[in-house]
Amino acid sequence: MSTIPAWQYDEFKQIGTDYDSIAEVEAYDRRMQSLRDVAQEAEHILGVLEITPQSTILEIGTGTGEFAIRAAARCARVHAVDISEMMLDYSRSKAKTRGACNLEFKRAGFLTFECEPVDAVVSQLALHHLPDYWKAVALRRVFDALKDGGRLFLNDVVFPGDVNSHEALFSKWTAGAERAAGNEIAREIAAHIRDEYSTLDWVMEGLLKTTGFSIISADYSKELFTSYVCAK
Repeated sequence: MSTIPAWQYDEFKQIGTDYDSIAEVEAYDRRMQSLRDVAQEAEHILGVLEITPQSTILEIGTGTGEFAIRAAARCARVHAVDISEMMLDYSRSKAKTRGACNLEFKRAGFLTFECEPVDAVVSQLALHHLPDYWKAVALRRVFDALKDGGRLFLNDVVFPGDVNSHEALFSKWTAGAERAAGNEIAREIAAHIRDEYSTLDWVMEGLLKTTGFSIISADYSKELFTSYVCAK
């Protein structure tokens, strides 16, 4: 990793929930597997990115490595980065257990990753850790890392532009999470709203376009969880 300038945003500082043991990471992984259809999600992402056996992929914010491991079975090479050493340790162990060998896990984020030019970049629930200015820097680095014609799949929490209804929206979101997944998830969502840097829908689209991307699709159908497919 290159030397980080003193003026650069510190993307390694802890924002949001800190999973500081393998047991906590493992419990989080089980929880996500029970709440989401991770296999279907991975297939959808690989499909919209038009991944082939010759493709190379960069995943930023790999977390427990589930997507990276599944993607490795469908492409030539996966570079997976995360700022959490604990997540990376867990992901390496899981990849080894499942026999995935054409992928590499490194400690880095949007502002510090280094890799060869890639055909596709995937990031889910990670960009919101950066303030908006540094989101723009991050997206420009992603744009530069892609080969011509390469694609970005970005999934994150994005707030609707109508801030007049934010109280009802956030109350509904946290209450729904508590009913569906329990108090711990509801507390994590409340902390996300309060402390993290999710931005507005029109800001996110502006950031993507300003940094050079063409937005192929923007899916706002899942209430706050928004996914974008973009091309260089």
